[in-house]
Amino acid sequence: MKSRIVGVLAGMFLVMALGAAAHAKCGKVTVSEMNWASAAVAAHVEAIILEKGYGCQVTLVPGSTVPTVTSMTEKSEPDIAPEIWINSVKDVINKSVKEGRLKVAGEILSDGGEEGWWVPNYLVKKHPELTTLQAVMKRPDLFPDKEEPGKGRFYGCPAGWACQIINKNLFKAYGLKKAGFNLFDPGSGTGLSGAIAKAFSREEPIFTYYWAPTSILGKYPMVKLGGMKHDPKTWKCVTDKDCADPKPNMYPKSVVMTVVVAKFAKTAPEAFKFVSNVSWPNSLLNKVLAWQTDNKADARETAEYFLKNNEAAWKAWVSADAAAKVKAGI
Repeated sequence: MKSRIVGVLAGMFLVMALGAAAHAKCGKVTVSEMNWASAAVAAHVEAIILEKGYGCQVTLVPGSTVPTVTSMTEKSEPDIAPEIWINSVKDVINKSVKEGRLKVAGEILSDGGEEGWWVPNYLVKKHPELTTLQAVMKRPDLFPDKEEPGKGRFYGCPAGWACQIINKNLFKAYGLKKAGFNLFDPGSGTGLSGAIAKAFSREEPIFTYYWAPTSILGKYPMVKLGGMKHDPKTWKCVTDKDCADPKPNMYPKSVVMTVVVAKFAKTAPEAFKFVSNVSWPNSLLNKVLAWQTDNKADARETAEYFLKNNEAAWKAWVSADAAAKVKAGI
């Protein structure tokens, strides 16, 4: 009996020791909580899983793209930046990866950052042909500009936004003025989202620019127009406010990655593997962000909502053992 008890106790101590070793192996981890909604939620989702599933001691630190990447490159802090829009810091990251300072863990937005021109899905149900720009251009009457009767209205970006220049050039390149449309400045981001919300409340047509991931596209289902393709050869002119002859084009996919410092990947390989697996489609994230807006929730509450209601999504990122621990922990 004594030997059996000793054996059981030894087994318990072994499990505890292994758990402590795993905890020590992960150790302290810093995660950048970026200053926009999708990135902040991603930071809290990763923090909860790292804590509950992998025994990490996680600290969230405030950040934004350029300062965070600079700090990671020069000081190896923070350990993880869950959502980096690569286009704005591509050269710095490529250089740091080549020098062995940083690692690109994975593509957190499986669709990439998405920009485009949209119409409501209820409009397409009534007019199934309105899935391309060319089809929409034939029907300015469906999108009346109340300030200029007889003209259609396309909602562009507010003054001062980079997309204002791009939309203006694309509007010209595709000949929307000749087709009977006006380019409308909504005045602000709130003005643009408010116009979409108003149209949906009345089930009225609206033809507009927007982007994802956002709560707006999660709350208001829209159809992204086809008939537009990205051409990297002529894109530079499209982004230039002085472009004299813009050519038909479309927004490219923005690659959005999780970036980590090299020492984290080396010292916490299991945690790094998890972080590398984190990837979600805009359709899912849009709905989560819409829930956050509707419930006036903070990023932590939204992360907990995601974990409790989307188990199939996040379980694909982690080991079975970690999944059980996270599920028990939340």
